[in-house]
Formats: sequence, C-alpha cells, structure tokens
Amino acid sequence: MSLGAHLVELRKRLMFAALALLVGMVIAFLVADPIISFITEPVRIIADKRGDDFSALNFGTVTAAFDMRMRIAFSIGIFLSAPVWLWQIWAFIMPGLTRKEVRYTIGFVVAAVPLFFAGCYLGVMIMPHIIELMWSFTPAGATNLYSAQEYYDFIFKLMIVIGISFVLPVFLVALNLAGVMSGRAILKGWRVAIIIATVFAALATPAADVVSMLMLAGILIVLFFAAAGLSLIFDRRKRKRDEASGLLPDPA
Repeated sequence: MSLGAHLVELRKRLMFAALALLVGMVIAFLVADPIISFITEPVRIIADKRGDDFSALNFGTVTAAFDMRMRIAFSIGIFLSAPVWLWQIWAFIMPGLTRKEVRYTIGFVVAAVPLFFAGCYLGVMIMPHIIELMWSFTPAGATNLYSAQEYYDFIFKLMIVIGISFVLPVFLVALNLAGVMSGRAILKGWRVAIIIATVFAALATPAADVVSMLMLAGILIVLFFAAAGLSLIFDRRKRKRDEASGLLPDPA
C-alpha cells in the first residue's frame, strides 16, 4: 500500500474506534447513577459512622456534577468499547506482521486484557478500605467535604495504576519470547522484583493500610514468579527444538 492508502486506512480505523467510544460513552452516561452510587458508598458509610450529614461529596461549581458524569462516561466508555478499538488497532497493524508475530500478539492481548481488568477490579475492592482508613485520621470536630473531581480522580488513577501493574509480568514474557531476556535472567531478579512490588504496593495504598499493601504486593510477586516460570518453560521448549534441528552443539 502507498502512504496515501495507509493514511486512508488509518482514518477509517480511527473513525470506527471513535464511533465505538461514543456509543460506549452514551451507554455509560445513561447508567452513571449506579456507578456514582457505588463509588460514593464509602462516603455515606463515613457519614453514618459520624452520625451527621457533614461528610459528603462536594460539587464546588455549577457544572461539577455534569463534569463528573462526563468523566465517568468517558472512562467507562473506553472500557466498553475496548474490543472494538483494540480490534481496529490490530486490523491496522496486522498486515505488516509475520505469522509468528501474529501469534505472539494474540497471546499478549489475550493475557494482558484480563489481567488489566483484574487489577482494576482489585483497585475497586480495596478503594472503600483506603477511604475509610484515611477518614479515621480526621480530627474530632472536623468535616470531610470531598471534592467530587479529586475524589473521582483518586479512584480512577488507583484502578489504572493497579491495572497496569498487573500487565507488567506479561511484558516480561513478551521480552522472553522476543529473545531479549531468558527465563533464568528474569528469575535471577526475584529479590529486586519483591522490593519493587513492595514499594509499589506501599505507594499505591495508604501507609497505615497494611492489609491492602500486603495483598497487592503478594499478587504482584505471584504474577512475577508466574512470568518467570512461563519464560523458563518457553526456554526449555526452544532449547529442545534447537537440539532436534541440530542448531545446538552435541553436549557429548
């Protein structure tokens, strides 16, 4: 294809992806009320524990409530339309890939997408505990007026950060399949991986929430060792194929 044909193809793919995102945003906007009710449940729990109505979500401007709905619609729309825009990206780059690269790419997507959503789900699960824990440090007589924009940004960033962290082990396996890192080399870095996972979990969760920190760090460590184990298996299979084809010298 010529450069012009590639640009036309890219424009078509982008239009389909944008249309899918728009449809996803409309659907998410219509069901925003249950989502808002769910993410603000910790605030209502705090208000019930205080026995007053001072702990609440604060909309500081005239358009703040609408802005929050639009943020939720955009975020959820990206998730809902993910199969479509991922396919558009895949359909655009697939003609330039070899058959082997196509298999690796499909395997990467199949592994990465569920792990990403699993990380987001874990972020949603630990979010109420983080908010309640942070509320416990509020001094007596003070109120908790949470800015709606900052409150939503906190939840969304927590989900994204944890979701991406769950995908990182897949990158290690991809590097192994590409021949950049061996399984043995990945496994040798287990001490560093444990330190990084612990530090990341400590930064992603409040310092006083030890349970959430240990849970997140434990899951990341398990994923790292799973990635190292898979890489070792792939290395062993590759070595056997090379020996069968005579690419490796005879050990004798």
